[in-house]
Formats: sequence, C-alpha cells, structure tokens
Amino acid sequence: MPASKSTDDEAAQVYVAWLRSPEAVRSRIIGYVWDSTAPAGTICKSEKTSTVTYVVLRSGADELGKWITERRNVVEDFRKIYGEAPNNPTALSLGIDSDDTRSSAESFIGPIVFHAALTSATRVASGRKSRHATRACKLPSNWDP
Repeated sequence: MPASKSTDDEAAQVYVAWLRSPEAVRSRIIGYVWDSTAPAGTICKSEKTSTVTYVVLRSGADELGKWITERRNVVEDFRKIYGEAPNNPTALSLGIDSDDTRSSAESFIGPIVFHAALTSATRVASGRKSRHATRACKLPSNWDP
C-alpha cells in the first residue's frame, strides 16, 4: 500500500470483516486489494482505518481488462495477521477507491464463493472509469467455513 494517505487508492477491493463492538476500534477487517504500486504479497495496516489490514493480491496494470480468479485461504490469512483462529466473518464488502489520487477506476467482481477447505475464491477484472463505489452484503449467520 502507498506510504501516503494521499495516494491510498486501489482498483479493486474485497473486504472480509469480523465486526465487534465498538466496531470502530475492535473490528478486524482484511482487505484484499489490487493496488497500482504496492507489490503483490504485501500485507500492511491501513493508514486511514486502524481495523483494516490489506493483502495485496495484484499490482500494476499488467492484467487490466482480463478476468482473473483469485483464491485465498481467509482462515490462514487471519491467523497470519492476528495470530489466532477466526470466528465466522460477519460481513463482506466490495469497493473501488480512486478519490485520493483524483483518478478513476472500474472493476467487475464476479461470484464470491466460500468453501470449507478454501475459504475464498474471487474473480476480478479491472479497467478504468467510475468513482468510489462500495456495496456490502451480510453473510448468513449459519455460515461456517
């Protein structure tokens, strides 16, 4: 992720969240992102939000305009970041962020599937256009990775 808050934008974002009260200080959120500059594999805390840790899945423009399947073991990522096994996540959020760099971005996110052995598979294609857009959906309470 960029060293400066003024350049903290990503073309595609998938957030898996473990919300805890009070949410602003206790929640744990992993943001899987496609960043323009940070190397793939980078794991770092957000400079804007203390509850978010980013995992950079892709970097740069090499794969623009292509459908790419991303697979992550969310349980292992959580253990690596927080040092313990997670409970079930409580929310999923999708987004694009281009306001800090005053640029534009466009991403298409296909089906997101959670499996017991492989906790997350996401298809993402990225191009250009659009502005800051985020949608969120709540996972069912009986979801069990």
